[in-house]
Amino acid sequence: MKSRFIFSIALSLFSFAAIAQNSGAEDRKFWVETMCRIAEPVLTNLSNNTLKKNMPFESLGTRKDFSRLEAVGRTVCGIAPWLELGADNSWEGKLRKKYIKLTIKGLKNATDPAAPDYLVYDQPSQPLVDAAFLAQGLLRAKTQLWDGMDDKTKDNVIAALKKTRVIKSYESNWLLFSSIIEAALLEFTGECDMERLMYGVIKFRDHWYKGDANYGDGAAFHADYYNSFVIHPMLTDILLVLDKHGLDDKAFLATQLKRLTRYAEQQERLISPEGTFPIVGRSITYRFGAFHALAQASLMHLLPESVAPAQVRCALTAVIRRQLESPDNFDKDGWLRVGFTGEQIEMSESYINTGSVYLCTMGLLALGLPENDDFWTAPYAEWTNKKGWGGKKVKADKSMGN
Repeated sequence: MKSRFIFSIALSLFSFAAIAQNSGAEDRKFWVETMCRIAEPVLTNLSNNTLKKNMPFESLGTRKDFSRLEAVGRTVCGIAPWLELGADNSWEGKLRKKYIKLTIKGLKNATDPAAPDYLVYDQPSQPLVDAAFLAQGLLRAKTQLWDGMDDKTKDNVIAALKKTRVIKSYESNWLLFSSIIEAALLEFTGECDMERLMYGVIKFRDHWYKGDANYGDGAAFHADYYNSFVIHPMLTDILLVLDKHGLDDKAFLATQLKRLTRYAEQQERLISPEGTFPIVGRSITYRFGAFHALAQASLMHLLPESVAPAQVRCALTAVIRRQLESPDNFDKDGWLRVGFTGEQIEMSESYINTGSVYLCTMGLLALGLPENDDFWTAPYAEWTNKKGWGGKKVKADKSMGN
């Protein structure tokens, strides 16, 4: 209880500091501390083979058997770009060293059939989703995570990813889960199931684009954040692997990168002057994971000219502070609760559980940018809504067309 109270007070102070316009270094420290607080119970318990024993299960549904892989896959996916910076003698570098070791040791346990924390990969249907997030995380931190594993662990990871092939994807964003698993297998082994790899890519490329940087979640368009949670980031990472291996023409990759840039431009405009954003669509309890695409565009230096990196940093910092102000975001042992700005399980769907909400870490991808990047070194900057509602000049927004 004491630690929750102290963290609540600290977040309140951060909220007041936002008015004082914190520096990039102060924002980064807050992001790192937030990320570590979220990831700590997942990675520490997994590394100790106590995740199944100690991880709580909070849900309106019954997917407990899959919830641990959800927490692991999503945490690794979000923390990976920061880990990929590697260890050094700085405060951050020492933290990265700790979490790189925890993650590698944890994934050894998660994929060893003899380990207490061996996870489920081949039961319909949820494991496909979170094995995919795990695969995406390994692609994002290939040097620090994949290359740091011993050969037996690599073999076990590959076997675990291949187990998901028994699961058939739905005709929706799920197709990208199959695709990115095969992309990771291609990257790590040189072999893959080409049909599973390409089917989702072709669907999004040739059939499901709706215009102005938005894809349908399947044939229909859905008013939610799944273009950010999954579609833009995962499609981009798949295409990068295809391009690296010479398996797709460069035209769609170039088109997709332009679409990601435009979508990031739209996402930045969703953040209010107060650091809030619309509560629209399903899976809203993923919190600031709703800005996965904006964070990835920042990480890849793909923001539009109209959006300065610092204004994204300041906008996202405001969102993270607002969402984490309540001490009810975490339970007494430090695990995330199901909610949007606290414990609000009634805002969730039956497939949401304790493990699911760790997708919020994907809103922190920009920590993969080094401390000397403009994203972190530039002074405080107001974001579009803050400028517009403050009566300051803002350029007109323009569709990219089709």
